[in-house]
Amino acid sequence: MVCESWKAQLDTYLDGELPQEEAHNFDAHLRTCSSCSADALSRVQIRRAIQVAGKRFTPSAEFRRRVQQSIALKPWHGFRLGWIFAAATAVVLLVAGVLTSHYLGTRSAKDHVFGEIEDLHVATLASSSPVDVISTDRHTVKPWFQGKIPFAFNLPELQNTEFTLLGGRMTYLEQTPGAQLIYDIRKHHISVFIFSDAALRANFYEESVSRKNLPFNMETWSQGGLRYFVIGDASAADLDNLAKLFRAE
Repeated sequence: MVCESWKAQLDTYLDGELPQEEAHNFDAHLRTCSSCSADALSRVQIRRAIQVAGKRFTPSAEFRRRVQQSIALKPWHGFRLGWIFAAATAVVLLVAGVLTSHYLGTRSAKDHVFGEIEDLHVATLASSSPVDVISTDRHTVKPWFQGKIPFAFNLPELQNTEFTLLGGRMTYLEQTPGAQLIYDIRKHHISVFIFSDAALRANFYEESVSRKNLPFNMETWSQGGLRYFVIGDASAADLDNLAKLFRAE
């Protein structure tokens, strides 16, 4: 089959490991091939189901405490000085471990959110019905979300710009409801995701994040209690221009 070579690279594409030019070609193929689009959507849904299942069982604090107690070193009373040194070393290692764990946990949570945003964008590209409300009019799209998500947001005026609003849909990130807006610029699709910032578990210290090592460019920022993600295979400059329009609202 003609698509065998494409499907052989599908997992590599979804993992963000394709070179940028190949990833852009893959994006274009997904928009025209219903078979590969359906396969991509299926694999994204499976990945998200696995991510959700992996969060169902978390060790309790009591279980963690008992494990730590069971592996703790027993001091040898015959060597008091050695015991003090060992205790001091353990304290240093414990503090370092806590700080490292906190850093890795924060980074992992952020990377998980970025991964989910990428999956949601790919699923939209692969879907035969990418939007729930189809309209180029922001005054039609914005009211559609009222009562469907627990916050309100503004959409920018696109007059005298190259951007076109295609519509919007409801979406979920970490089981948190939000809005996804789809924009078009020179045949490139850009997704703008909006969620309540307080509802997301990850901490975002950067006001803007560029993910140039992945198939998509991405920016994120917080404004008015909302967290915005702009993602697409358009140029970083195009994403930045769209982000500026939202920031100006």
